[in-house]
Amino acid sequence: MVVLGRVVAMRRREFITLLGSAAVVPTVTARAQQKVWKIGILTAVSRQAYSSLYGAFVKGMREFGHVEGKDFIVEWRSVEGHYERYSGLIAGLIQLKVDVIVTASSPAYRLLQRATDTIPIVIVSITDPVGSGFVASLNHPGGNITGLATSFEEVAPKQIELLSMVVPNMARVGLLGNPGSPSYLSVRDYVQSAAAKARLSLTVVEAGNIEQIAGAFNAFKTAGVQGFIAAADPLFFGERDRLAQLAISNGLPSMFPQREYTVAGGLMSYGENLSDFFYRAAYFVDQIFKGVKPGDLPIQQPTLFHLVINRITAKTLDLAVPLRLYEFADEVIE
Repeated sequence: MVVLGRVVAMRRREFITLLGSAAVVPTVTARAQQKVWKIGILTAVSRQAYSSLYGAFVKGMREFGHVEGKDFIVEWRSVEGHYERYSGLIAGLIQLKVDVIVTASSPAYRLLQRATDTIPIVIVSITDPVGSGFVASLNHPGGNITGLATSFEEVAPKQIELLSMVVPNMARVGLLGNPGSPSYLSVRDYVQSAAAKARLSLTVVEAGNIEQIAGAFNAFKTAGVQGFIAAADPLFFGERDRLAQLAISNGLPSMFPQREYTVAGGLMSYGENLSDFFYRAAYFVDQIFKGVKPGDLPIQQPTLFHLVINRITAKTLDLAVPLRLYEFADEVIE
């Protein structure tokens, strides 16, 4: 009996051990099988220059329950202003088998579209994606591309109007654009139409790299431009401090597409909030993680526009900004 008792006791202990192991094994297996998503982020400028925008994206991801380092990791790639590097960096992300690529760099859009038709691509900001041939429609993009589009068709006339309110007797306005951007032609057409309706002459100056930016201001000066609008572009965004200072040193009132330019010293900005776009991009990534095809995710086109005025720059340029503009502004840089 003693021997039997000992054997029974041993078997009972073994059973309890096995039961405990059975309870633990699924948890261990679940942890082992939990996918850590790999997000490729492709930019034209450094991570530091994009820090606040990336912070907005991470915040959005967190609100959907995704924590960086636990649920997803980021493969950050930047061409640092050298667009010829895009192809190599895109090939590298594809080789890494990232689960999704997020980018707000317009010169990379076409290259990404040609490089892969399987990896989901979330475009954070694009002008006229249908007219540019990137997607079939806003409601049903098709393929592997989705994201957010700007409403520059609505923005351009307001930018012209606001600049005219600040610059006395403005007769000639300039447009600074990057011909390497796939949305450049659409932006140029919108500004040309808005300038014509306002009975203003338009001088278009192109800058496709860092070296050409200073020359663009010389061209504005030669043409007698009294104020200029800068198209949204990753090259310009990365050089926003330089652009703002060149505008001031050349005595040119400036209108930019996002507040970051105005914070850097630009006179005004009017357009969508880029940080909000990055925040919203998390929604698309979350849906893709859940198995939704990017081509089935309608492209969002937020229509909340923000006016930001730099009062310091206005004083430096000796401009009398109407009081009602300051009252209308969403933010005034003092």
